[in-house]
Amino acid sequence: MDQIKKKMAELEAIITEANYQYYTLDNPKISDYAYDAYLKELIELENNYPELKSKTSPTMKIGGVVLDKFNKITHKVPMMSLSNVFNYDELRAFDARVRKEVKDFTYDLELKIDGLAINLIYEEGRLVTAATRGDGVVGEDVTENVKTIQSIPLKLKKPYTLEVRGEVYMPYKSFDKLNKEKEEANEELFRNPRNAAAGTIRQLDSKIVSKRGLDMFSYTLLNPENYNLKTQTDSLAFLSELGLKVNQEYQTAASIDEVIEIIEMFDEKRKKLTYDTDGVVIKVNEFNLYEEIGYTAKFPKWATAYKFKPEEVETKLNSITYQVGRTGVITPVAELESVLISGSMVARATLHNEDYIKDLDIEIGDIVVVRKAGEIIPEVVKPVVEKRVNTTKFEMIHDCPSCHSKLIREENEADWYCVNPTCPAQIVNKMVHFASRGAMNIDTLGEKVVHTLYEAGYLKDIIDIYKLKDYETELIDLDRMGPKKVANLLEAIEQSKDMPLDKLVFGLGIRHVGAKVARILVDNYPSLELLKEAKADDLKNIFEIGDAIAGSVEAYFNTDYATHLIESLKSFGVKTTFEVEEKNLNHQFSGKTFVLTGKLENYTREEAAQLIESFGGKITSSVSKKTDYVIAGSDAGSKLVKARSLNITILDEKQLKEMTHE
Repeated sequence: MDQIKKKMAELEAIITEANYQYYTLDNPKISDYAYDAYLKELIELENNYPELKSKTSPTMKIGGVVLDKFNKITHKVPMMSLSNVFNYDELRAFDARVRKEVKDFTYDLELKIDGLAINLIYEEGRLVTAATRGDGVVGEDVTENVKTIQSIPLKLKKPYTLEVRGEVYMPYKSFDKLNKEKEEANEELFRNPRNAAAGTIRQLDSKIVSKRGLDMFSYTLLNPENYNLKTQTDSLAFLSELGLKVNQEYQTAASIDEVIEIIEMFDEKRKKLTYDTDGVVIKVNEFNLYEEIGYTAKFPKWATAYKFKPEEVETKLNSITYQVGRTGVITPVAELESVLISGSMVARATLHNEDYIKDLDIEIGDIVVVRKAGEIIPEVVKPVVEKRVNTTKFEMIHDCPSCHSKLIREENEADWYCVNPTCPAQIVNKMVHFASRGAMNIDTLGEKVVHTLYEAGYLKDIIDIYKLKDYETELIDLDRMGPKKVANLLEAIEQSKDMPLDKLVFGLGIRHVGAKVARILVDNYPSLELLKEAKADDLKNIFEIGDAIAGSVEAYFNTDYATHLIESLKSFGVKTTFEVEEKNLNHQFSGKTFVLTGKLENYTREEAAQLIESFGGKITSSVSKKTDYVIAGSDAGSKLVKARSLNITILDEKQLKEMTHE
């Protein structure tokens, strides 16, 4: 038995080192044939002697664990976001703010990988947990999936206990392979590598994850001073020595001019990389300066991310088609000759609306410039007029492409609308939106499945989603459904009934109501019944709720459809109330009205509003005699002037912080 154990340990060491050389260093030392032979031998031994299998065996990379759901993990240290800058003026302003606090320092520059942030915890050198960023405080436990990523060591080269953060991403090669497989299976394709990486890491079956070729770059070591590290570049070298994969493109700079030179070099170099990058992260290199420079409520002040300008390419506009959105908006779509942009092939791009096309003088048959807005959504930027040959003038359609109803365009609106409430395209898109991850998060109820169930007659409206359990047998018999898929679908529908109210409000698809606005609404109206009774004039008194939103919400809930939907959702057990968490027992602002104005340094507007509301205060958008306090940041304008004229108490951020003991 000792001989067997020794042999398994030898094989484990050989395979682990081979993985490190191949996946981390990109420098394979043994042939694929030899690697496969070693792996096959180890698997056979583990199958015959399961009691001898190591917890860090490289066979874990194959996967095989199937979870019911992901557990939650609270991060010991919150995973903060970074502020963004989009041009060199903003970057120089960042540099000036840093130099106000400290003098002698250098910058560390690293490529900003477009993937999914992951937190790894190692104990005595062994990987014990891996969690997504989540909301920054609480993430999802994705340990079993992360264990299958070849570049992430299950065991460090030294037995350190540490916490490290990085970015899981999908290389272009893996992305292309995955989408080819999905296309052959007639499944919905991933739009880009980032979405593919995020969708993969949240698979419940780790065997699926193991086959999709994810990778990871580590970039942050928590508490680096515990390892006698002085700078971020020291930290990156340390992580690399432990066997973690670090992006080797990092650079240091002594001045902001050097920073800009390096960014320009990176911007050119990124076109030849094998993975997505959407910018450069700039950090003060010296750890001992971080506390002195400080933090905002959301971002560290010693770091920022410079976002690259979107890559622009030329291709031919073959034709213009039209999409009908869930609110009836008609969006012209450019049908293009397929072209590679930022790592993925693009054959369609938004043209926004009729005015956009006419203002740019775009004609069918034009050579056009295309880019990805925010590195995600393809859009046509302009025609290349000097290359125009045999083109056709654009004319907007006036009938809905789905239901053929007459389209309308309101005064002062840029969009054409289909106002037919039974329009098939609108109905389908409303249900897709309702089931989406940002709304009710009904897994497996994507666009293709919704279309299938709509065509089969099982889905005609949102409420029909909760009736599907009555047709389980019939659904199983549908093309590309089957018992397992239907079971997962019905389970996800059942779980959606407990989603927070703001997710439900967002899922209803009310015009102008995004995820953020939905949360603001339920903070003020903690049930659908109360929100239904809210009048536009009352809604407008809520901070960040303007005329358009208030009018849209009132109009939506003032319909027979909304009344029926609310009653139906309640009857199916969907949660229609918001469970208010008592965050603060101190109600010192109870009955007091606040107005926020100017640019705040340490809070976003939303964060400041939430803080005040947690102490019982009320936020309004305009200054009046009823206003008790005005919180004034820099560049405060007319609201501050009016507050002074009315002798209203004016507070700055420091005073607000003192009053709330933040």
